[in-house]
This record gives sequence, structure tokens and C-alpha cells, in this order.
Amino acid sequence: METPAIPLPNDARERDILEKLTAIRDQLLLLKGDRTNYIRSQDVMLLYDQVIEQVRQLNLIRKTVDKGENRLDRVLESCFQLLSLFFMTIGRTTEAPAAYALTSTIKRLLDHLTEAQLFSAKDLNSMAHTLRTLDGILSNTESQHSPYLAELLSNRVELCKASLAKLQQKLNQLDEPLQAIHEKLISILRSMSLANTKAKFSTSEVQKLQAQLKEIDESRVDGKFVGPDGKPLAGSDAESELLKRCLLWSDIVLERKGVIPEAFRPQYEILIGIRNDLDKLSLTQAWSLRETDLYDYQRQLDRIDESRVDGNWLDDEGKPAELYVQRTLLHLIRRSYGYIYYLMISSEPVSEALLPIYNQLQTLKRCLLEVKNSGGVSSVRELYPYSMKLNSIDNMRVDGKFMVGNDIPEGQGNVSELLAECFELNYELRVAAEEQAGDET
Repeated sequence: METPAIPLPNDARERDILEKLTAIRDQLLLLKGDRTNYIRSQDVMLLYDQVIEQVRQLNLIRKTVDKGENRLDRVLESCFQLLSLFFMTIGRTTEAPAAYALTSTIKRLLDHLTEAQLFSAKDLNSMAHTLRTLDGILSNTESQHSPYLAELLSNRVELCKASLAKLQQKLNQLDEPLQAIHEKLISILRSMSLANTKAKFSTSEVQKLQAQLKEIDESRVDGKFVGPDGKPLAGSDAESELLKRCLLWSDIVLERKGVIPEAFRPQYEILIGIRNDLDKLSLTQAWSLRETDLYDYQRQLDRIDESRVDGNWLDDEGKPAELYVQRTLLHLIRRSYGYIYYLMISSEPVSEALLPIYNQLQTLKRCLLEVKNSGGVSSVRELYPYSMKLNSIDNMRVDGKFMVGNDIPEGQGNVSELLAECFELNYELRVAAEEQAGDET
């Protein structure tokens, strides 16, 4: 994160700011590591205000002198990254600071997609939607948060939009029938890379994927993808090249069977561990994720990603990794960044202190909707368990608020709204059951 290669500031005033920001970052890391208490808004806001004050002072210094990036910029980036994840954790997901970590992750993903030139419309559509959401957040942020932060985030969002537009342009050059083939090829390629990194390699799984590639290959006419009129489709050459890359990769994967050379085993084992952890979190995220935990995964991924030289990793003797190793490690990095992105956009606008209640209500709502969609209940008695649970949650409120000690955690409105929806569903089912009982009588 901060290496000797990144110099200390020359300016004594910047060194003073560096010292203060380092102390704030250490406090943020301590707060992140405390699992005995939930994270309180007031603790986060105190540290956030301290960071913004140091940024204000730094801007005054750099109005006249700016000698490029130094270690201060790296520590400041760490502070913003941590604060961003804290804002998600306390449920303030629609405020500008929460957007910082998202823009970092989107930028990483777009850089990787640009480098590999392997992306699908689904990838781009999801990120385009998220960037539009961030635009909306930033347009309402200047009165609440530092103008410096608003400007910084706006620049980051614009940078991401520019990268996204270039990638979208490449997809737009494909004729419509080829776009479907392109999506299929990307899907097969990723499925093969996933099979290649499973604990137990399955030859038959990869062979089935390879058979799909050969089927696509056989649909070409004289090496071209053609339309109903027999003429080559726009983008045929590019897709033929992509097909060739996929077939080559399938041969390499079947030959190597998931075996990584010892020289690159350490990076591989770390990346497999991160990928597997994030995969589990993506399944249980509602109950087990504290967004600040993503910081450690991000930092590990960043270090391994940034250790590349000219896009590749070097072994102890300075020799670059062969194609198989390079692609395998890059797949794991990209997959992990993808999980982090998914977990961030899935973050609920509720403090972690209220998440247990919020998650229970979401489960109750799903159950009530399922009962309603399957025809309702035959008697009011069947609704007793739901009614009792809803009433017990409702009785937890003090003056209409869900309290934790003397604190009123963020996300009260969201939890109360969900509770009201559950009561409404329960009432509808009860009325329907009573009417049915009356008709039968």
C-alpha cells in the first residue's frame, strides 16, 4: 500500500498532514477490526470530518505548489476508501462518501475489461446503471459534503463513463446476430476459466464447453459469420478472432488441468482464497457481510494486480509467467473484483445494528408473498406465527424508533417501511381468509 518507492512529501506542511492522516487511518482500521460493537454513525462522522479538514489544508498548500504524487496521496486514498465502506456499513449508502469505493472498483473492472478486450453487454449495462445512480447521488451532495469530495467523485465518475463508452462502441460495431454469439463466447470462456480454478478439475466439464465452441465454429461459412443473405456480418473478423482465442484456451486448459507451476503458487493460493471467501459472502451477504471487511480483500488484490510488470507477473528469476499462468491469475483477480462490486451494490441502506431486524422482515415479506401467490391461507389460524413475529418486532420500537442502547441507528425509515409492508400483506391475507370462511358458512 505504501512502499519505499513512493516518496515522502518534501514540504514540511505536507509531512505534518501525512502524520495526521496516518493517525486517522489507523483509527479507522481499529474501528474496522472491532467486532464487539456495531459501528456508530457519530464515530464515523467524527473521523470523516477530521479527514476533510486535512484535505482542506492540503488544497491550500497545493494551490501554489504541487510536485506530483507522494505517500500522502496514498494514505489519503486509504482514508477515503475506508470511510466509503464505513458509510455503507452504517447504512448511508446514498451519500457521496459511499460512492468512493464503488468508483474505485468500477475503474479496476473497466481497466481489466479494456486490457483483456473480453467483455459482455451485461458487464457494461450493470456498470452504466450504477454510474447513473452515482450521478444522481452526486447531484444532491454539495450541500451535505465537502466540495472537494464532490469534485473528486465527479471526476472519477466521468473517467469511468469515458472508459465505458469506448467499450460500448466496440460492441455497437457488431451486427445484432453477432452480439448474441459474442455473449455466448464470453460466457463459455469464463465458464472454462472457472472450471480451470476449481479444487477438483473436471475434464468432461471443459470438453462440453469446448464442444459448444466447435458448434459455433461450424456455423461459420468459409471462416466468416454470415447473415441470412450469405454476406459476412459486421464484426465477423473480430468474433472469429475471439472464437480462435476461446478454442486455444480450451486446448491449454485441457492440457494443464489446473496445475500451476510452483513459482506462482503463492499468488495463486492467495487469489483462490480471496475468490472463495468472496463467493461465500455473495451467498450469505445479508447475514454475514460487514462492508468494511471488503477493504482487506481489495488491498490484497490491488497489491497482486499492481505487482505486474508490463501486464505480467515475474518469477524469482525475473522470467515472465507463461500464458496459462497469466490468464489463470488474471481470471481470479477479475472474478474477485466482480464479487466486490456485486457486494457493494447489494449493500442495504440500513445500519449493521438494524440489519438483523431488517433481514428478518425481508424473510417474512418473502414468506407472506409466497403464501399470497400460492392462493392464501384456508384459516386465520395459519397466520398466527406471522402475526406474532410482526408484533414482537413492532414492540421493539421505542417512540416509533428501533433503539440500540441510547443510539438511534441509521435506516429507521427503511425498516419501518418494510414492517408496514409486512403488516399490510398479513392484513390482506387475514381479510381474504375471513371472507372465504364467511362464504363457506
